[in-house]
Amino acid sequence: MKRSELDDLARQYGISLTRPCPDSGEVPISDETKRKVLKALGVNLKAEVQASMTEEGQPPKGDNKRPRKRKIPRSYVPEFLKNSRVWGISLQLYELRSARNWGIGDFEDLCSIAGLVGSLGADFIGLNPLHAPFLADPDRCSPYEPSNRQRLNPLYIAVDKVPGFQPSAELDRRLNELRATELVDYVGVAQAKLGALRELWRIWGRTKENDPAYARTDFDAFMRQGGEGLRRHALFETISAFMGERGHGTGWQAWPAEFQDCGSKAVSKFATDHAEEIRFHVWLQWLAHRQLTKAAERARQAGLRIGLYLDLAVGEAVDGSATWSEREVYIAEATVGSPPDPFATEGQDWHLAAFHPAAIASGKNAPYLRMVTAAMRYAGAIRIDHAAALRRLFLVPLDSRPDSGAYVDYPQESLLQILSRASAEHRCLVIGEDLGMLPEGLQDDLAEAQILSYRILSYERDKGSFKPAEIYPTLALACISTHDHQTLAGWWRGADIKVRAEHGIVPTDVTEKHVEERKHERKGLKEVLEEAGAEPPERLPNTANERRLSELVVSAHRFIAKTPSLLAAVRLADLTSEKNPTNIPGTSYSYPNWKPKLSVSLEDLLEVPLLQDVAGVMREERPRL
Repeated sequence: MKRSELDDLARQYGISLTRPCPDSGEVPISDETKRKVLKALGVNLKAEVQASMTEEGQPPKGDNKRPRKRKIPRSYVPEFLKNSRVWGISLQLYELRSARNWGIGDFEDLCSIAGLVGSLGADFIGLNPLHAPFLADPDRCSPYEPSNRQRLNPLYIAVDKVPGFQPSAELDRRLNELRATELVDYVGVAQAKLGALRELWRIWGRTKENDPAYARTDFDAFMRQGGEGLRRHALFETISAFMGERGHGTGWQAWPAEFQDCGSKAVSKFATDHAEEIRFHVWLQWLAHRQLTKAAERARQAGLRIGLYLDLAVGEAVDGSATWSEREVYIAEATVGSPPDPFATEGQDWHLAAFHPAAIASGKNAPYLRMVTAAMRYAGAIRIDHAAALRRLFLVPLDSRPDSGAYVDYPQESLLQILSRASAEHRCLVIGEDLGMLPEGLQDDLAEAQILSYRILSYERDKGSFKPAEIYPTLALACISTHDHQTLAGWWRGADIKVRAEHGIVPTDVTEKHVEERKHERKGLKEVLEEAGAEPPERLPNTANERRLSELVVSAHRFIAKTPSLLAAVRLADLTSEKNPTNIPGTSYSYPNWKPKLSVSLEDLLEVPLLQDVAGVMREERPRL
């Protein structure tokens, strides 16, 4: 196939012929990359060559021009936001400490913090993705590499709230150990919770019902409504544990060949032989559903007008429940990543499975629709991680370096239609994490679709200067930091620059450049806070003490509260002055990502002066109307 023919074919299937480069704008992708990405999309190159030969002289299949832009559908925005701006608190559910939880924050803690947040005058609680992980491999704990985005994480079940639970001295001893750790002991938590839940499962079906929230008729209805998708997820969990115990690995790509196909005879026989265990895993999903539903209701009762704000990961594990259950809707020979940028000069491979662009919005019960509604059923707002995926994804072919990947187009119009319909049905705001390298015009399209932009203080700069508060977009969520950042105090000290150097994420010369830039950034931040009337402390060196840094945190929150943005999020880790970051992007094993707990227990949060000070500022700048 000639290069011109290969280029035409690549464009026909939505493959961009260039990719970004930190040093030289756009660079061409290689012919090898084009072939690999076409193969990953299921294109038979030989067949395409033969077809092109028979069609010689005929018009091309497509003119590769962008279709005329239609009117963009609008997602739901609550009526009360037309006249008011609101705020909320964001946190990682697992990071919560409490006197009653089992070493990991749970859905009962979420009920408690809903009451606390409501008492402070906030309107939402932002949470990490609650997607189903690999239960048989608990240390595989990143909420952004889930096994299945349509199912929930059973490790968040509050076991002590399940009818029939009875404590014991031995269990209490073990739970005290799990509560005392600085990091979430996912393996220990899973052993304790799943062990206790198995005991409860054995007696649950034989005991007299005394709690209507856990009625057997409701469980049966839940199982029917979940259908084949729920059954396959439970079957995956059962096989995953079985294979893990026998040394095959918990992800399906490591299983014997006859188990890699969910429709095989071997899998069918296994399902028959392990029917009770499969039903147990369905029961776990039901318990998680019941308790998250209760937490959402508790948030509403506490006066949170938006309620829970749930995060959606951009993809799923390549060897998890979702890709095993629906192989046909995922790209198998390429994974999601990002092209080279100043902070990752060789690009990144996130090793996530992506929906196939031809399947993602296909049918009345499209995969994308099922994924977003799985979260919207509990939430008053959802955040779409990596919102650029609404138009394109950077795909890295298997066994290739990240800089050998390519952008592939996705059906933006159809995805926006799905979001519009689902958000209206569930009365759920949509927020798009529109950071990083974005395709031209995407932010305008999202704004027209009433999808809120996502604005982080440290990123909001223009030609090196921080943007003034008044030019932040109205249709946006403004915040100071996220799970991928140090706290504001850590940023001021340069802790983010230090850890990138310590973990070898950026070279020494780049680190030195960042250290110099931070000096100017600190000065610029103080200036923009002063211009906004946010009253920053007068003297604030990079070695400032905790008291002065707390004053800076209050000032910065006053700044984001002053912006026109409809939503402002306050990160709980900023209020408890955490020293250990939640996640250091670019690390896998050198840092315990997604494990650090808060340094303050749930019971003591209201006694934290910084929390009270920031809440006071947010109420003052964003009064309830």
